[in-house]
Amino acid sequence: MSDSTDIFSVMTVHALDVSIATAERVALERWGLAGRAKALTGERDRNFHFVAADGREFVLKFANPVEDAGVTDMQIKALQHIAHVSPDLPVPRVIALPDGAVETPVVHETGGIQRVRLLSWLPGIPLAHSRRSAAQRVACAQLLADVQDALADFSHAADHHELVWDLKHALRMREIMHVIPSAVAQARLGEVFDEFEARVTPALPGLRHQAVHNDMNGLNTVIDADAHDRISGLIDFGDMVDTAVVIDVATAAVSQFAPDLTPGAAVAEFAGAFHAERKLLPEEVELLPLLTTTRLAIGLALQSWHRHVQPDNPHYQPITAADIARRLHLIDSLLTAETEVAVRRACAR
Repeated sequence: MSDSTDIFSVMTVHALDVSIATAERVALERWGLAGRAKALTGERDRNFHFVAADGREFVLKFANPVEDAGVTDMQIKALQHIAHVSPDLPVPRVIALPDGAVETPVVHETGGIQRVRLLSWLPGIPLAHSRRSAAQRVACAQLLADVQDALADFSHAADHHELVWDLKHALRMREIMHVIPSAVAQARLGEVFDEFEARVTPALPGLRHQAVHNDMNGLNTVIDADAHDRISGLIDFGDMVDTAVVIDVATAAVSQFAPDLTPGAAVAEFAGAFHAERKLLPEEVELLPLLTTTRLAIGLALQSWHRHVQPDNPHYQPITAADIARRLHLIDSLLTAETEVAVRRACAR
């Protein structure tokens, strides 16, 4: 079996190394900002937390040269669109260069061209490191609904690009499942993808679609450090794509698991809070538990794939037997009649 196919190609190309000194030089030469940079992790790009001498904070992003220029332009245009139609939404703002441009090309020592952009920094702590609560889940759902509303009339020539993290391509995971370090997990994920093919694939064309964030996870959701029920913002629009609305909800629901609720109850509570803000259609409600489960399955497959092809990339942690067991437990907890009933009831209120 081949170790790569087109949809995975951008995921397997290492981001070019960028030194802190280079990041600080680019900020000064291109944006006129003196300050200090600190490296951040990233799946495809080189990212830095940049603190200017005057105390202002930014994210400096060096795009992977293999990333299509249209895709990065879409992400920038989406943030500008949100700033225009819903200026109070807590998402990053694009910081223009002195000449008004929003990206600048930087030639890497290897000869590659990196498109660099500067975004505002949203202070706080990641959702994954916060205290969880019902109020927090409601706040997350409300923010996701507001971001969808803001993007409802947004379109771009690149918004239909094929993205491996878009659940509508879930069946492509069959090509890489062989690298999951567990035969039991391979078999269970195969069952999930079979059910996806039977139930979701025929329904996808009839579902509502639009451009969505597609990655409201435990690291991209920023929480007020002093009030964990308050959301400071939603960052990283790098997985943005035009896909089914309910896929965006399912993707976000995975990050809502917490010790105070069963997985199914957490998904139901989040779905009900989203539904109160932006109604889910009956067919979307029916598919939500399976789509949430599919996101878990994709996550395990892709983490295994990345560790297989990029073992030295610190963005992807080793997969332990305990981690696999935990994820399989979540999958089994979600694919139950009880979860389906809980989600239906939450969205019927």
